[in-house]
Amino acid sequence: DDAAGAASRLARHLAGDPTALGEQPLHLLGTAFQCQVWEVLRTLPHGTTTSYAALAERLGRPTAVRAVAAANGANPVPWFVPCHRVLAADGRLWGYAGGLAMKAWLLRHEGALAHEDPRLAL
Repeated sequence: DDAAGAASRLARHLAGDPTALGEQPLHLLGTAFQCQVWEVLRTLPHGTTTSYAALAERLGRPTAVRAVAAANGANPVPWFVPCHRVLAADGRLWGYAGGLAMKAWLLRHEGALAHEDPRLAL
């Protein structure tokens, strides 16, 4: 019913606990590069955003922006690896498997995006 506490942590997150999802133990399966990207995503603080270029820079691979975006898109557990916190270079919402409306909702829930934020204009 609550495999590894995932459902409990998700409920805590939805109730407003900003630390809940980061506490979830994960064993991510992917390429070495994908796992590196996902681990960096897990370090992004609740309520913040970054860009694909900034992620590539953090990985020491500044020219790997497209590869970072592809790894971001291949994230198998988006609630626990917060890929929704990554925006396009110009700050617009971009690329989310759950749809941009869900990405916007998640960012608003975390306080990283205001309801009237112009980045919602796609």
